[in-house]
Amino acid sequence: MSIDRLRSHGVLSKAIFKKIENENYDLLWVLVPPNSFVKDAARYKALHKETKLIFDLIDLWPETMPISKFKSFPPFTFWKNLRDRYLDAADEIVTECNLYHEKLPKRINRDKVHTIYLAREVREYNPQLNLPEDKIALCYLGSINNIIDIPTVHDLILDLRNIKPVIIHIVGDGEKRQELIDACNGAGAEVIYHGKIYAPSEKQKIFDSCHYGLNIMKDSVFVGLTMKSMDYFEYGLPIINNIYGDTWDVIERENLGINVNDRVNVSSFVIPDYFMRNNVRKYFEENLSIKSFNDAVSRIYR
Repeated sequence: MSIDRLRSHGVLSKAIFKKIENENYDLLWVLVPPNSFVKDAARYKALHKETKLIFDLIDLWPETMPISKFKSFPPFTFWKNLRDRYLDAADEIVTECNLYHEKLPKRINRDKVHTIYLAREVREYNPQLNLPEDKIALCYLGSINNIIDIPTVHDLILDLRNIKPVIIHIVGDGEKRQELIDACNGAGAEVIYHGKIYAPSEKQKIFDSCHYGLNIMKDSVFVGLTMKSMDYFEYGLPIINNIYGDTWDVIERENLGINVNDRVNVSSFVIPDYFMRNNVRKYFEENLSIKSFNDAVSRIYR
């Protein structure tokens, strides 16, 4: 993120809050980032104390950016402080995952911090399982970019091959596509590359032929719940996960798959049964649906 980009965010923020500074609102729900919105919203709140102010942290910049060695230097420190210095002006703070709570300033009262997960409409769910009995079938879904931990995927396949042969379905695309395919092939997996698929029925068909979806990212990635996790949960597919935070915790608590660490550890690997797949789908319906989202928002309003 360049200085010019930061400056443009500041100009946009000032223009927005200049336009509304003389207006009175019952509620101001501010999406962050840009972090400059926090400072200007705090100023608005000081002038309109009767307005309820909610900051909605839909991302943490620069914490979630895969640039760990630069985050302690300007302009990233300035960018972070621009948010943290004024967060306490809010009546309530919403985050997209519990993991983000760890990065909030210590002085903020945790009673006004709430998690609301991303949500989707609940579509009809009619799985038709077609799982191979002689192989372990995996799926990787999503962008194939520089935050995927490809060496861990390679090592995971090597370990799983000690149990059974491995087949991996890859759905998506990105600059690391060939590197991922080569790593899977090099570990001895049979690779089926599907490219980009958007049709729900086609994705369901692929997921119904897989035992687990892969949610494997580099240690530098700071995210509680990935979009690919939501996809896997929506389609009833258990996951193999190495991301700490919300996803790790819910897998442990709800039996939605397997967590791996120390590069790779599949000692707890089991072929998932119907019960586990039903757990996954049930978790999606109860926690990641539009209804669950609306219920959470209503609780915050109250």
